[in-house]
Amino acid sequence: MSDEKIPRDGIEHVVDRDFDTLQVAFLRELVRVPSDNPPGDCALHGRFAADHLQELGFAVERQAVPADVLARSGLRSVINLIVRRRFGSGDGPVIALNAHGDVVPPGGGWTHDPYGGVIEDGRLYGRGAAVSKSDFATYAFALRALNAHAAGLQGQVELHFTYDEETGGSAGPGWLLDQGLTRPDYVISAGFTYGVMIAHNGSLQLDVAFTGRSAHSAWPATGCDAIQAACRVMSALYAHREELALRTSPVPGIDAPTLVIGTMGGGVAANVVPEQAAFRVERRILPHENPQEVERELRDIIARAATVDGVTCAVRRHLLALPLVPEARQAPLVAALQDAAEAVIGERIPAQGMALFTDARLYSNAGCPTVLYGAGPRRLQDANGHRADEHVVLEDMRRATKVVAMALWRLLSRQELTP
Repeated sequence: MSDEKIPRDGIEHVVDRDFDTLQVAFLRELVRVPSDNPPGDCALHGRFAADHLQELGFAVERQAVPADVLARSGLRSVINLIVRRRFGSGDGPVIALNAHGDVVPPGGGWTHDPYGGVIEDGRLYGRGAAVSKSDFATYAFALRALNAHAAGLQGQVELHFTYDEETGGSAGPGWLLDQGLTRPDYVISAGFTYGVMIAHNGSLQLDVAFTGRSAHSAWPATGCDAIQAACRVMSALYAHREELALRTSPVPGIDAPTLVIGTMGGGVAANVVPEQAAFRVERRILPHENPQEVERELRDIIARAATVDGVTCAVRRHLLALPLVPEARQAPLVAALQDAAEAVIGERIPAQGMALFTDARLYSNAGCPTVLYGAGPRRLQDANGHRADEHVVLEDMRRATKVVAMALWRLLSRQELTP
């Protein structure tokens, strides 16, 4: 590690001391409280997490999101949490650590209880164990270790534990930033142990609806078939998907744009020409792409293919999540995390991108240099993220906790942070 003054042994000792008895137990309890989104009824989990953080000695701000904001995001209840720890006079940088507690519904195929927090062969299983309740534990216990070695540090660490990542983030970090409740100088968002993520894809989701005219199926020519129009448009979009696979990204770790038609529906009965049809399409946006041009291209394809007489087609944007774009101001975060990982893991982890989209972009787009780092494998697929038997390898979480604590120590011990 480049800074020999970092109290590596002391930080590692505190993490190891608390790991099995406190940190793993904390994560198990978080996994055992459902926070599925949808439906997005997450206030119970927020209160539960806040109570446990207070038991660990943290002062916790509970920020309840208003009903009108929730309604726009399709959520039922959210309480976002902020912990603030000032070091020294507080003249140094404000560094926020953000993880989300809302999770996708478990679905089927599990061999372990998705809310059980079962530990087997060094892995803790449960929905959210990897994405990203594990980083509630990573960040809280990294700060706990930092508190034990606070001499000479200047600045502030904030923990932002939020509940809207799975549906866009506008009621999570987006709301905290819009309300002026935080304005960090640097942000580390939930990620993985063996790489610093400096970029990720964005997401454009469009709702495409078709309206025709119903008729008896014995005389289909007397109606206007909305599903037929939808099929033509979907075929055009699938052909476009093959073209997208040939467009490559200049960011390591990100391949090509993707397109998925994720939901569809229409019609009322097998013997009725369908008057209505609809689907939602998602197009992942690469960091170097122009989101407006991506949407224009998609709308043009839809308009050209929607050619069934008597059927109208309406397109509405459901979501536009901008990409996380690499920038020079990320450099201090990247260097601190890479140096710490080299000391803890024994390898200099890469700085790269990933195909997901996350809340990190909300901080970045608000002017806060942001990277992703936390507890997890080399690939999300290895943790079964968003799939059955999601899990985190506990040793990965232990390592990530040490890395984050050491990186924070380095960042808060500097007089200036410049690329």
